[in-house]
Amino acid sequence: MTLADIPAEIGLFPLSGIVLLPHGKLPLNVFEPRYIALVEDALASHRLIGIIQPDIHTSEQLTGQATIPLYKTGCVGRIISFAEKPDNTFVITLRGIIRFRTLRETQPHRNYRCARIDASGFAGDLSEVSSAPFDRKKLLTALRYYLSKKNINVRWSAIEQMEDDILLITLPMICPFPPTEKQALLDAATLSERINLLHRLLDLTGL
Repeated sequence: MTLADIPAEIGLFPLSGIVLLPHGKLPLNVFEPRYIALVEDALASHRLIGIIQPDIHTSEQLTGQATIPLYKTGCVGRIISFAEKPDNTFVITLRGIIRFRTLRETQPHRNYRCARIDASGFAGDLSEVSSAPFDRKKLLTALRYYLSKKNINVRWSAIEQMEDDILLITLPMICPFPPTEKQALLDAATLSERINLLHRLLDLTGL
C-alpha cells in the first residue's frame, strides 16, 4: 500500500484506551449499530477504518458539547479478516497501516463519525517494520514487574519469542496504560522515542 492509497476522508472508530500502531494487529468485536455500518461500508470499499481515541481530558473541560472531542492523531487500519456472526455483529482484525492527523471532522455517515485526514507526515510508517537498539532484557524485566503489580497473566513464552520489531509494536498496544500515555506512545516521532517512553511508563506504573 502506498500513500496514494490512503483516502482523504475516512470513517472513524473512537476507542478509549486502545491504540493501533502501524504493522500492529487489533482484534475487535463490533456490535454497536453505527460501527457495524462502518465495517459494512469499509468492506464494500477500501477496507480501511480510522482508529482514534476520544480526548477525555478535553471533553471534561467542555460543557454542553454533544460530541466528545477526539485526539488529532489516529491510525488507519485495514480489515485483514472478518466474520459476521448470526446476530449480524462482526468479529474483525485490523492491521495498522499508517498514522494520520485529523484535519477536520465531516458530516457523519450512517451515524458514525468521519474526518478529512492527512497521512503525509507519517509516510515512513509504510516502510518495512523497523527496529532500534534497545536493552531487550531490561525491557522484559520491567514488563514482568509491571504485569505482576497489575495482576495480569500473559503467555510469557509468546512474548519472549517475539522479534524485537514486533515486540516494540505489540507492547504499547497490549499494556493497559491510561489513554493519555497510550496516545503519547502513538504520537512518538521516532521508534527510539517510543522505546524510551515505554521504558518510563513501565518503570513508573510498576512502582
